[in-house]
Amino acid sequence: MITIIDYKSGNLRSISNSFKKIGVEAIITSDPIEIADAKHLVLPGVGAFGTAMENIEPFKDVIFEHIDDGKPFLGICLGLQVLLSSSEESPGVKGLDIFKGHVAKIPEGRKIPHMGWNQLKQVKECPILNGVDGKDFYFVHSYHAVLDDESNLSAVVDYGIDLTAAVSKDNVFATQFHPEKSGTVGLNILKAFCELREGDLC
Repeated sequence: MITIIDYKSGNLRSISNSFKKIGVEAIITSDPIEIADAKHLVLPGVGAFGTAMENIEPFKDVIFEHIDDGKPFLGICLGLQVLLSSSEESPGVKGLDIFKGHVAKIPEGRKIPHMGWNQLKQVKECPILNGVDGKDFYFVHSYHAVLDDESNLSAVVDYGIDLTAAVSKDNVFATQFHPEKSGTVGLNILKAFCELREGDLC
């Protein structure tokens, strides 16, 4: 079963329905006990970095415990960005700091937000990204992740410059795009995540 964290910052029903489409039960919860018991944890998100971090505060300990225990973790969209150290969107607000780096505004000269379908370029082997290279995924974002350690970069998207599209480290995976809105290829990513077992590492 998949556990989706309800911290008032995501389109939770869409993600839950996507897991149902692949025959996987998913629960949406804000109960720290249920979150602590999760085998697979999903952190979705839309909206502002600062608000998200404020809402995540009650769940930080169980998120860290889940990751430290080696259990699979997936962040989506804003759920990727909050895994970084900080964001230009909310100066002074600390992220979860799972990935060292910061979130920056997409540079001027491009339409903002970056919204719509765009082709993925895989740059690192990753167990949930098999077969995604060159496929189109759905994006909606105005900020992008800038990693200090590029060995954690799994995929990029060309938007005049390469923007971070997916990151991974050990048992933590995250996508800037929305797999739940990306048709069959997106569902394949969710299925691959569900098939991960404790201790499966990137």
